[in-house]
Amino acid sequence: MELDIAPIGDRAELYRELDGGWPVFMSKDPTGGLYYQHLDRLWPEFSLLAVDRETGRAVAKAHAVPLSFDGDITAGLPEAGWDWAIRTAVHDHLNGTKPTMISALEINIRSDLRGSGLSSLMLTAMRDNAARHGFTDLVAPVRPSGKPADIQQPIDEYAPATRPDGLPVDPWLRVHVRAGATIVNVAHYSMTYAGTLAEWRSWTGLPFDRTGPVEVPGALSPIHCDVAQDHAVYVEPNVWVHHRM
Repeated sequence: MELDIAPIGDRAELYRELDGGWPVFMSKDPTGGLYYQHLDRLWPEFSLLAVDRETGRAVAKAHAVPLSFDGDITAGLPEAGWDWAIRTAVHDHLNGTKPTMISALEINIRSDLRGSGLSSLMLTAMRDNAARHGFTDLVAPVRPSGKPADIQQPIDEYAPATRPDGLPVDPWLRVHVRAGATIVNVAHYSMTYAGTLAEWRSWTGLPFDRTGPVEVPGALSPIHCDVAQDHAVYVEPNVWVHHRM
C-alpha cells in the first residue's frame, strides 16, 4: 500500500471516515472538545491524514499539539496527562506563549487495517512532522492498548512490565520504545469522565445498579459507581513517553 501522509487541510470528508474507533464513553471527556472542535483552526499543521493512493480512502490519522513546558521532561511530566496537554495548548494559544515541544494526542487506524504496522508508520510521520517544525521533543500520554485485558492490575505495575527481550509487555508502548522513545512516568489521572448512572448505562449498556467498581469493556481501570449519589466517574491512567529528535 502506497500512502500520502500530509496535514488534513481541505480533506475533511476523508478525515471524517476515521471517526469513532473508540468506546462510546471516551467521546464524553469534557476536555476533548477544546481540541477536536478547534484543531483545524488552531493547529492544522499538526493533524496528519494518511490516504491510500490507489483507492483514495483514508487509512489513518494522527493528532498532536504544540505546547510549553518549562520543567525537565526526563524528571517527569504532569499527572493530568492528555487533559493537561490539551488545556496547556489552548492556554498557550490564548496567551501567545511560545511552545517548547509537541504532545501527541491520538493515532487512529481504520478498523480493518489495525495490526498491519500502520501505527508505527504514523508515529514516524508524527515525529518527522514535529522535527520539520523545529521541535526536538515529542511526548505522548500513551493509552496502553493491552491494559483493558488486565483491567485490575495497577497501572504502576503494568506500565514498566517488560518481556524477556527487554521491550514493554504492552503493544502500543512497545511501538513507541522501538521508535526510540523512553518511558518517563505514569499520568495517573490523564483523562476524567463523569456522568449520571443513566448516562453511563446509555454509553455502555451495563446496569450500573450497584455502588462500587464497575468493569467496562475498553476501560483501562474500573469505573467508580455511587448509586446513592447517582453518578459514576472514570479516571483513566496513561503513560508518558518521550521521543527526543
